[in-house]
Amino acid sequence: MPGWVPWLPVVLVVLDLVSEAVVPDAVAAGFLLTALPVVVAFSYGPVVTALATGGALGLQLALAVRAGHLSEQHHVWVYVSTLLAGVMGTALSWQRVHQNRNLLHARTVAETLQRTVLRPVPERVGGLRVAGLYRSAQAEVLVGGDLYEVCDTRFGVRVLLGDVRGKGLGAVRTVADVLGAFRATAHDTADLVEMAEQLDRAVLRDAADRGDQELFVTAVLVQHRPGSDHVEIVNRGHVTPLLLAGRTVAAVDCPDELPLGLGHLTAGEPCARPAHTALLPGHTLLLYTDGVSEARDASGAFYPLARRLAALGTTAPDRVVSFLAQDVHEYAGLLADDLAVLALTPA
Repeated sequence: MPGWVPWLPVVLVVLDLVSEAVVPDAVAAGFLLTALPVVVAFSYGPVVTALATGGALGLQLALAVRAGHLSEQHHVWVYVSTLLAGVMGTALSWQRVHQNRNLLHARTVAETLQRTVLRPVPERVGGLRVAGLYRSAQAEVLVGGDLYEVCDTRFGVRVLLGDVRGKGLGAVRTVADVLGAFRATAHDTADLVEMAEQLDRAVLRDAADRGDQELFVTAVLVQHRPGSDHVEIVNRGHVTPLLLAGRTVAAVDCPDELPLGLGHLTAGEPCARPAHTALLPGHTLLLYTDGVSEARDASGAFYPLARRLAALGTTAPDRVVSFLAQDVHEYAGLLADDLAVLALTPA
């Protein structure tokens, strides 16, 4: 609600009194106060609205006495109208307060459920420092079609970042299903490629349940073993991760497999092994969705991610993420797609 709205009742009373002062005594201006209860109801509760109704009636009577028209018929109807407006305004105010409480409760529950699906990014996991950014293209929701998760398992730190085809509640359902499958398999499946295959089958089952043969999820999976100076990467149709080393920004060389949910199209063909990429102190691995790389400015030009990061002059994960949070917004304005970023560096 704009900050000026609660002041409208005061403005109305002042306007009425000024009118009373400048209009000849033959006419009482108290009729303006008929609207006061309804105006108050927009900003205040039923008790204040009822008190405002009594105040409006009292002021109307006083102004009518001053003009000598207390019992004239049209003034009597003004009093009746003000009383009716007060009753309706009080009921309106009660309903508005009741609805606001219900909406607040529903939003609190929704936010709790959404944060359970998409957990906050931990600052440190195992041997990695992590920073993350997530923005939904729909400002009123916390979870869109992008997803991420970071788990510390007995096999090392495992990371998932992905993008569901589609938007809306259907995409959120797939996000929840994929994250649930990842959290389960990350702790029980030793091989990163096999874990990707299990996620592929989970998305395929989801597509079959919905009758959506075009459902798929692009995803990149990363594993960092304790004490290791490299990471393993499996890319399932996702945008290629970037490696930041000083002012050098390079795409990671890793095989690009079909997205999750489409693996059956290459059934019988051997799966590519994970790519091994050095991750040394001071280097940062950047995972991101196409909400970053395909953000457009007013002319339609894509966001120059690598060039902007090369000019940044730092690889600290938190600074990289905070820079992208501001720079992508300034470049593209309102988001047309969901956006997710994870930056990983050795602790």
